[in-house]
Amino acid sequence: MRIGVVARFDIDKSIELAGKIVEFLIEKDVDTLIETNLASKLNNYQDIASDLEDMDVDMVVAVGGDGTVLRTQGIINQKKIPLFGINMGAVGFLTEIDPAETFTALEQVLEGNYFVDKRTQLRVWHNKELHQALNEVVIMTQKPAKMLHIEISVDDEIVEELRADGLIIATPSGSTAYSMSAGGPIVDPRVGAFIIVPICPFKLGARPTVVPNDSVIKVKFLREGKKAVAVIDGQFEEEINYMDEFIFKKAENYAYFVRLSKNFYRRVREKLQGDV
Repeated sequence: MRIGVVARFDIDKSIELAGKIVEFLIEKDVDTLIETNLASKLNNYQDIASDLEDMDVDMVVAVGGDGTVLRTQGIINQKKIPLFGINMGAVGFLTEIDPAETFTALEQVLEGNYFVDKRTQLRVWHNKELHQALNEVVIMTQKPAKMLHIEISVDDEIVEELRADGLIIATPSGSTAYSMSAGGPIVDPRVGAFIIVPICPFKLGARPTVVPNDSVIKVKFLREGKKAVAVIDGQFEEEINYMDEFIFKKAENYAYFVRLSKNFYRRVREKLQGDV
């Protein structure tokens, strides 16, 4: 097995733990690569450093929060490389392992005691195809305290025309992220669905909607003179103008995660049992 290691750069503990993981893997005679920027932060391992987009590995260990996982997945998206997340963030629904369990968990992985969890992604078009979304696409106004006037259709049937602060189109993976905070439902990742969630709609009847993931979702912007921005997985931005149309479909390729147990509902309970 060949393993790549990446980490969140703005937390010293993430960098430190990533360094210990690299040392652990090398001691286990595992063929290991380390992201170039991480090697620079550690001031070590330059001989096994590689840019993430160039990594040819069987698995990537990502030390950080969900943002680190989303950043990493966005880069390796076409390679079908499974991610193993070590949670150094606040909540971390996509990162299964707590720091204290890191090396016990890695031992299990090296022994083959794991499975690969496949997650649906969104394809996104706006004049051209944009980055795919693992969690969600958030559409909002460029200026605070302004509302969007939008039309939402599913399979060419108009679902809603509304004014709102914004709109979220989420996958089941993203149902426990911003979508949930905006009042959307938690959706089991095994469910073939997408979630449409208005953000603070002016219309009381505009509620979150769950649609089949083989649907084509279109969002059109109806108010002249107002610009908006779409944020894909918190990583990529796209400006939107009057009468522009966003199109969402299920992606052909999936995101892959290394899991040690099938514990989605237990993880949800643990993550949501108190304030973060």
